[in-house]
Amino acid sequence: MNAVKMITPVVLATAVVLISSFFIAHDSSALSLMEGVNAARGSSQPADLFGSNGIFTTITNILLFVVGALSVIMLIIGGLRYVISGGNSTAVTAAKNTILYAIVGLVIAFLAFAAINFVISSLAPGSVSGGTNV
Repeated sequence: MNAVKMITPVVLATAVVLISSFFIAHDSSALSLMEGVNAARGSSQPADLFGSNGIFTTITNILLFVVGALSVIMLIIGGLRYVISGGNSTAVTAAKNTILYAIVGLVIAFLAFAAINFVISSLAPGSVSGGTNV
């Protein structure tokens, strides 16, 4: 009985796919693949993945902004913890570690920004890199 309950949704899904593909394949007004992609993409969305207005560049810039903002906030929190520590050695050490990790986070964010921009610029169509174009 359990096997029948598990197989029934699979059989129904397969039947729906087969029937719908029959009607789509015989529809003369069906869109081509690129027409379908362009129809699915909104008018305000970028068409390019790479480049100055590409999707990857936009996502990278947003994520790096968030990481940079968090690092600056953690620097401020570490400074406040250092000022408030009152000479307590464990509190001073914790505050110094917070500041150190925030600075390391900023350095990693800048290095990631440079690496990502290098990769995106080398993948962008029409980009000229220092190597040979084969």
